[in-house]
Amino acid sequence: MRMPLGRPSLRPYLPYRQTGTSGHDGLVAHFLGTSSVLLSDGETSVLSDGFVTRPGMLRVALGKIEPDRSLVRSALARLRVEDLAAVVCVHSHYDHALDAPVWALETGAELVGSHSTANIGRGMGVPESSLRVVADGATVSYGRFDLTFLDSVHSHGDRFPGTVDEPLVPPARAGAWKTGTAYSVLITHPAGRILLHASANFRPGALRGRRADVIYLGIGSLGRQPPEFLHTYWDEVVVATGARRVILVHWDDFFTGLHRPLRPMPYFLDDPDATMSGLLPLARRDGVDVVLPVAWHPSAPLA
Repeated sequence: MRMPLGRPSLRPYLPYRQTGTSGHDGLVAHFLGTSSVLLSDGETSVLSDGFVTRPGMLRVALGKIEPDRSLVRSALARLRVEDLAAVVCVHSHYDHALDAPVWALETGAELVGSHSTANIGRGMGVPESSLRVVADGATVSYGRFDLTFLDSVHSHGDRFPGTVDEPLVPPARAGAWKTGTAYSVLITHPAGRILLHASANFRPGALRGRRADVIYLGIGSLGRQPPEFLHTYWDEVVVATGARRVILVHWDDFFTGLHRPLRPMPYFLDDPDATMSGLLPLARRDGVDVVLPVAWHPSAPLA
């Protein structure tokens, strides 16, 4: 099927935009684009990815990239983060792991993920005492947050497969940030259970028996998959966990800086309209609330 030109509009999906709030049972989330989510309960904060540098498409394609430490510092100030317990990388591509070591260095947080993520941290000078490598099924705790890491699969069309086997010192080509292990992360807190599932793919049966109230569900590249795949993906992740709310992530154009409003990927990279036209009927069928998060705004995912 021939893809249309240009870029889809968010206007048809504005009714699904997340409303701001001061929190629910003290649990507040801030979305930073792609699959970067800061969760805080007023005592402990944990962050996934923290990708805020967002280099442009031309630089990613033809040049070398490196984290912009000033953008991380600005994000810390804007979010009023003074104490961060952990930065979790759901896999090790640059749009997940480029800035994560800087957050760890700036705050003293642990950098958590695969051996590839650890080598990305080493290349940036994160001390060994702040690196934590997790295996499938491992649970790590920070304050009242318990994070269980479940091996998953990257979405179709992985451009940089493989592992990072030695310290990665930026600047480097984008392809140096290889996938490593892709995780689905189940975050358990007294306020509820949140699943961070950033890549639009699944291991059959991997989430059966796992319960979640809310899922941060990756939909990147889903618009290029057959409808049958989208249905199975929904069943294997959303239906399997019994979630009642899905917050859509990894839909935005991460070549655009966070100083501008989030916008969808252009059609030549993905078709979010096809994704939404397949996903929304499934959500109505199963009584699941669908939410489109807004960058920087505080929200109560479990409210």
